[in-house]
Amino acid sequence: MREELIALAIAVPLGLWAAPNAAWYVAMIGSLFVVLAVELLNTAIEKLSDHVSPEWRTNIGLIKDYGSAAVFFGLCLAGLVWIVALAVRFGFL
Repeated sequence: MREELIALAIAVPLGLWAAPNAAWYVAMIGSLFVVLAVELLNTAIEKLSDHVSPEWRTNIGLIKDYGSAAVFFGLCLAGLVWIVALAVRFGFL
């Protein structure tokens, strides 16, 4: 969570310079907000799972893995948005 917040704090001013236009800026920053939202949901699922079943269970482990996978895909989305925006900004696309 801290890493995502630090990335957002860096990305807000950096995105103003790097974004090709306002719509790209909204997409770039919005994708980071999506990552934060998914991370918060994943944390909530993990805390609830630990509360409901403090001992290790296979099914609970799978649920936590699914939440982590959702965070990973959110990060992939954000990375893709930023890469394409930078490619557009610098004339590669």
